[in-house]
Amino acid sequence: MPRSLSVATVRSRFSAVVRRLSAAVAARSAVDPRALAAFRIGLGTLLIADLLRRSRSLTAFYTDAGVLPRRALFADYSGTYSLHALSGEPWAVASLFAVAGAVALALAVGYRTRLATAVSWLLLLFLQARNPMVLNAGDALLAMLLFWGVFLPLGARWSVDAIRRAAAANPEDDAIADAADGVEDDAASETAPSPGGPHAAAIATVASLGVLLQMLVMYVTNGVHKLEGDLWMGGEAVAYVMQADHFTYLLGDHIAAFPTLLRAATYVWVALLFASPLLILSTGYSRAVVASLFVGMHLGMAVTMRIDLFPVIAVVGFIPFYQTPVWDAAARAVDRFGPTEALDRWRAGFESAGRAIASLDASAPRPTPTDRLAGLTDGVTAGVERGRLLFSTVIPVFFVVLIVLSSAQSVGYGEVPDPGEEVLETVEMDQHWQMFAPEPVRTTRWFVAPGVLENGSERDVLHDGDVSMDRPPDVDATYPTARWRKYLSNVYSGDNENHRSYLANYLCAEWNRTHATDVETVTVYQLYERTDPYNGSVRAANEFELVEYDCSGEFVQNE
Repeated sequence: MPRSLSVATVRSRFSAVVRRLSAAVAARSAVDPRALAAFRIGLGTLLIADLLRRSRSLTAFYTDAGVLPRRALFADYSGTYSLHALSGEPWAVASLFAVAGAVALALAVGYRTRLATAVSWLLLLFLQARNPMVLNAGDALLAMLLFWGVFLPLGARWSVDAIRRAAAANPEDDAIADAADGVEDDAASETAPSPGGPHAAAIATVASLGVLLQMLVMYVTNGVHKLEGDLWMGGEAVAYVMQADHFTYLLGDHIAAFPTLLRAATYVWVALLFASPLLILSTGYSRAVVASLFVGMHLGMAVTMRIDLFPVIAVVGFIPFYQTPVWDAAARAVDRFGPTEALDRWRAGFESAGRAIASLDASAPRPTPTDRLAGLTDGVTAGVERGRLLFSTVIPVFFVVLIVLSSAQSVGYGEVPDPGEEVLETVEMDQHWQMFAPEPVRTTRWFVAPGVLENGSERDVLHDGDVSMDRPPDVDATYPTARWRKYLSNVYSGDNENHRSYLANYLCAEWNRTHATDVETVTVYQLYERTDPYNGSVRAANEFELVEYDCSGEFVQNE
């Protein structure tokens, strides 16, 4: 008879299986510190670019003189809390923009990195909450990437913080500095022996897995939504998008003439969406190839569709997918072919600036090291150690589970418990990724706002021009920015009827502020035209009156 296995043998085999499984998970969640550094620089740069782009419509979108004054915001979004809603004055909002820009710059250069990441995330949430009508998928993704960045050692490489750690002479000063920074993970100190050392180990934590999964669930859920659309499965979706002139620009204005190419692009994009699990299942160069295909598609979006920063945000989100072999190969290529002298000069200048900042930190006044202060420092250190496990493991595990459940729920394959829903709503991490799904945009839409002036004449007060209901030669040019297009599209939605009067009220006030002859009434129309992407014939055209507004009356807030 076969001899039964001993308990020790079973335990040994089970341990071996667990070790292999753990190693497999670690290999697939590993992120190179150089990737995290590039990711950090990308996030900081994106935040600055986002602020600059939003500032073009600062008064219109974020003040009491704009399309959503605070009395309307508080009435329609009663659960909204926003630092940007404390004042409706342009100077106050501009000041918050400036503060957010300074913090984003600190994030980009890696100064007090964890604190800068957390503050940037909070300020971004406050800014987004101030006017939900102008938000898009890129805004949601940027906030989620920042959230995961809080739990990652983004300042371990290529950062002022790395230089500060390398320059610190007193280990006690290091501990105090770490505590002030929000405590870098053990991985940060272990993987950053010097600001530019080439042999840092990859970081495999729950948070690194979380940031990778965040990108993955976006594509998987979007792919499932697209399954429900006939145009995506039939290969016609991209052709329809390219004939929607209010979205397209640059190459997008010309590529509609190549329907065979657009059909191929549709199938390639759908195939990539369903191949997206390879982003996690594969490693090394194989993962880099899959990630590069996605990056290429997003760069294609960036030069064909005006969808604000979303394509660039997605590209930055793919940086952590490039693992150590890729970064090592890139380093060898730079050493062999790159501008070594210029790079060395840049690195020397950056390290010199970092040491100067470190010396300023060191020269800052500090309390006299009394017994009481020593006891307080010991208490802070002990509290930090106790909180390290909660911060680095428990919280990321909790949110990894929530984003997976939320993604499953969004496509009808699961449910998030009510407490989890409340948490996700609080931190704006609900996973709803229905970009161009289940069906893509199929109509070209534009807006006209005829206003009757005091002298009896009529002007388009939205565009400050003659009134014409005809399709403009370039519809995209009729929108000041992509956020204006998003805002007007949301105003058209049946769920946002209140905002139609808010828009008309803003148009009245803005026209009367900037013109000698006041406007008395404004009527806002949305017009559309649907054309066949293959022969250019017009399939449908219509106009829809959104609101007729008396500019001389009181501010109207529909119930």
